[in-house]
Amino acid sequence: MTPQTDPRAGAAVKAADRAHVFHSWSAQELIDPLAVAGAEGSYFWDYDGNRYLDFTSGLVYTNVGYQHPKVVAAIQEQAARLTTFAPAFAVEARSEAARLIAERTPGDLDKIFFTNGGADAIEHAVRMARLHTGRPKVLSAYRSYHGGTQQAVNLTGDPRRWANDSGTHGVVHFWAPFLYRSRFYAETEDQECARALEHLETTIAFEGPGTIAAILLETVPGTAGIMVPPAGYLAGVRALCDQYGILLVLDEVMAGFGRTGTWFAADLFDVVPDLMTFAKGVNSGYVPLGGVAISGKVAETFGKRPYPGGLTYSGHPLACAAAVATINAMAEEGVVENAARLGASVVAPGLAALAERHPSVGEVRGVGMFWALELVRDRETREPLVPYNATGEANAPMAAFAAAAKGHGLWPFVNMNRTHVVPPCNASEAELKEGLAALDAALSVADEYTA
Repeated sequence: MTPQTDPRAGAAVKAADRAHVFHSWSAQELIDPLAVAGAEGSYFWDYDGNRYLDFTSGLVYTNVGYQHPKVVAAIQEQAARLTTFAPAFAVEARSEAARLIAERTPGDLDKIFFTNGGADAIEHAVRMARLHTGRPKVLSAYRSYHGGTQQAVNLTGDPRRWANDSGTHGVVHFWAPFLYRSRFYAETEDQECARALEHLETTIAFEGPGTIAAILLETVPGTAGIMVPPAGYLAGVRALCDQYGILLVLDEVMAGFGRTGTWFAADLFDVVPDLMTFAKGVNSGYVPLGGVAISGKVAETFGKRPYPGGLTYSGHPLACAAAVATINAMAEEGVVENAARLGASVVAPGLAALAERHPSVGEVRGVGMFWALELVRDRETREPLVPYNATGEANAPMAAFAAAAKGHGLWPFVNMNRTHVVPPCNASEAELKEGLAALDAALSVADEYTA
């Protein structure tokens, strides 16, 4: 699709937005949203004809890109057939979506509770864990993001929690492994893994194992920095959960549905949780959908005991039809395999080459189509390019980097001192190389702020 230039229409869209739309996570008077005219595949464009390669996949959810024809057609067909129906009924699109998801989840996570997105999936997973165990507490990591609803944001570790943290939600935070910025003075991945597990077990002991319902972890933390856990860590957490009768809840909202080059990131570690949350890539974000995949032992708790929770739009037919089409398209077109293959053959070596050339790159980490560049002022001291949770002038180096990327036709994912490389899972080799070239140019701007 060729972008059409229409500045007047763009101005009208922008004016209506500024007059009436209240944006999330923003100081309303300090933002300047881009007016988007259209999108297709890995690209979107504005009303002035500027086209951008999207290395954010929306908010890391357009795993099959924008306007995938099979998914668009499925939504249209479902709308013509049955636009909506209450969740208490058996509906073909809902049943088929649940079946396709259950076929791909690890272990016996064969029951699917549908939600409207990732945050409410976390809310319900935690509720299920507490009801199943009869315990109040949930442990989650500091470097994490689990959603913006009240329970989910309390479970979150990043600064968005601070203004919303009530301190009464039964949440205890702990340090998960991250060797580059180790909290355990580790020098190797093996040390980091062992010491992180020891720290977690100590936390369990001091909190009281009999008070803890669940340990909640992003299988591969996303917004917090795409930190692939060291070998053995998730298996160690699974063992601790089994030892103390605690449920393991894995958050696959961002990492799931092909993002890591597997259907679920848990597949990389051969670990089966008791509950697993999903959203985003399940239908490429075309219609809001999330859910909880539930193990047999947790589902059995509610066999004759009503589950006290639900949503009006649980398993919405349009959303579920989009999920069916997305999952089938991913299978037919080898999207998961594409993410694994090009992630290993193009993205990984391409980012490694950028790190060699640019002193602002402190570390490259990731897997599949799920990568992060840690930007620093000094590679030796690992001082971040901008301070933790920087705003305003303190964030100027990252703002300059982002502006440079956009100037080269790349829309970057920027969070704190990092840029994440998270293109659609079906991005082509040519598109990935185009994005890497734009990153190369933008990192030259970041280099200007290094020691």
